[in-house]
Amino acid sequence: MNIPASSDPARPEYRYHLLRAASERFQTAPGALNVEQLAQAERQASQTFALETLVLASPEARDTMIPDARLDESVNLIRQRYPDEETFLADLAQSGLDESTLRQALQRELIFDAVMQRVGARAAPVTEVDEQLFYELHRDRFTTPERRTARHLLITINDEFADNRRDVARARIERIATQLNGRAERFGQLARAHSECPTAMDEGRLGTVPRGQLFPELDAALFALDEGRVSGVLESDLGFHLLLCERIEAATSITFDQARTKIRTIIETRRQRDDQKAWIASLRQP
Repeated sequence: MNIPASSDPARPEYRYHLLRAASERFQTAPGALNVEQLAQAERQASQTFALETLVLASPEARDTMIPDARLDESVNLIRQRYPDEETFLADLAQSGLDESTLRQALQRELIFDAVMQRVGARAAPVTEVDEQLFYELHRDRFTTPERRTARHLLITINDEFADNRRDVARARIERIATQLNGRAERFGQLARAHSECPTAMDEGRLGTVPRGQLFPELDAALFALDEGRVSGVLESDLGFHLLLCERIEAATSITFDQARTKIRTIIETRRQRDDQKAWIASLRQP
């Protein structure tokens, strides 16, 4: 079965897809789009309408009925987006629709959704073995690494400036370390006054980081510090540093039992999507 030529602007069902595409992509009606935006919305509308038409021509769709109450509910959900009935009808008219043609388009959309759900429901059930295998293969998803909240003070090394020659820069940061004397409560004040890092404007705050985000020398030192402790003088390619470890957030792991419901949902969704794709591919076969 081939995809029909279905992007006919005269068809109200297509105009509904265009209205939906404009709303989803640009949060406005098709009439308010510029030429490029309208072309994008038209491409999306053509694709979704062609797919819907293909599915609605399938045997699975022929016996799918949508109750009037469900249609009424769908129309009213759209109507509720507008401040009044007049605005609702005017917006439909601007898109070449009225309440009757909107109802037809929504009926098609609801049948499409029902068929896709039915096809997805054919997917193989998820077993406990499937769940356990997923957990073992994706343990990183269920583990939060240790993180540390830190502050930082930097004196750069730059031989072009007298105050930043290596020996002078070293002496400067050692004097700051002496003033600090390991007192965490003074770190922010001294960072603001002396640090040559942009973080000085925020009293040296680096934020909360996992391993591997800082220079290796700083990373190793930070994750060796106890909470509330200040490092000795450290050196990196940038210059000399002092670090404060303000808070330690321990690594956490979600157990299999805790993750099981989420895992089942992930696997079920994947299988349903794969079955739906395969089914649609079969409809496209000549």
